[in-house]
Amino acid sequence: MSFRLHLANLVLRLFEKPHLTRATPQELRVAFERKAQLFFHPPKGTVFSRQHLKTPSGSLQLQWVQPAQTSQGGVILYFHGGGYVFGSARSHRAMLAKLASLTGCRACLPDYRLAPEHPFPAALEDARAAYQGLLGQGCRPEDIVLGGDSAGGGLALALLHSLLSQGQTSPAGVFCFSPLTDMTFSGSSLRSNARSDVVLPVCRVREVGQMYLREHGPQDPYVSPLFGVFKGASPVLLTVGDGEILLDDTCRMAQALERDCVDVTCDIRHNHPHVWPILGDWLPEARASLQDTAAFVRRVLDVASNLTAETLPPDVR
Repeated sequence: MSFRLHLANLVLRLFEKPHLTRATPQELRVAFERKAQLFFHPPKGTVFSRQHLKTPSGSLQLQWVQPAQTSQGGVILYFHGGGYVFGSARSHRAMLAKLASLTGCRACLPDYRLAPEHPFPAALEDARAAYQGLLGQGCRPEDIVLGGDSAGGGLALALLHSLLSQGQTSPAGVFCFSPLTDMTFSGSSLRSNARSDVVLPVCRVREVGQMYLREHGPQDPYVSPLFGVFKGASPVLLTVGDGEILLDDTCRMAQALERDCVDVTCDIRHNHPHVWPILGDWLPEARASLQDTAAFVRRVLDVASNLTAETLPPDVR
């Protein structure tokens, strides 16, 4: 463990965890935006642009991230974390800019609607709309890699379950940083790691979860992808720290995917905080994880592209 990781854990425990314990959703939104502007910076040459996508519920804003050099035709469709109540495309775009630079892909971050103003199914509806929007712009499923962190990781997996249950082709792959996959909050790590988690306060998980669920059942796989069916899914990469309260959300999700014969990699890192890749500006462990994720993205896009080419008739290859 690097000195910087040790320092990050200390700072997060002393300042971030107490703030998450007491702040309202609006206070969390404002504070996260400010911190992102101060501490998270994209690589030079990154170009950001906004797109307004018409949806049945109105308009969905998409944040596009274009790296300085594009070498892949794929797109990373990424859903930010924040317990479904805070976070935004702006708060996470610097991390995605780094990942886009490492992969040579563009990234797309939807500003999906947040609870408590917009409870379930608003976030999932917006996730579906963003995915269908990419298809409508000429992307093929094999050109798209889904990603997300924390609640956004759960949203990416819920979208994957939704696509498969509707008989649609799986995207090229999915990666999740510390995903929230079980809104019943039945994982034993919520209790065993309550003290060791330097970011998430276990005392608020049910309160925040209820803001998103309202009266909806928490065992529905569209809110808890742990209970979904993933037969036919493309490869999945899950990353989590061993001291997180969401450790079991990741480990049990990996087991569920293996049950459905999915190629899943479960990467558990010692003493790493919740969604540490977002600290890529100055944390060596964050940079290493982003490099590992970029290698996964490049691999699944190459595999999906090759499989598609093999199924095409010779005259259209």
